[in-house]
Amino acid sequence: EIDSKYNTYKYTGVPPGPITMPDISSIDAVLNYEKPDYLFMVADVKNFGYHKFAKTLAQHNRNRREYVRWINRQGVKR
Repeated sequence: EIDSKYNTYKYTGVPPGPITMPDISSIDAVLNYEKPDYLFMVADVKNFGYHKFAKTLAQHNRNRREYVRWINRQGVKR
């Protein structure tokens, strides 16, 4: 066990400084932001790890209904 203010197992609260640096691709994504043409997203039940994006609320509601039906078939309790 290391006695350091960065050891969050030993010391509560936020460390005194950054614990890591962002990757250059993260910085580039922020500085060169491109506005997407979608507004809504929901998990894609046919392609795990991916999402379905929608430009309109009507499209999103269709995607959402598909997702909710899939969740219910899995027996997931809310």
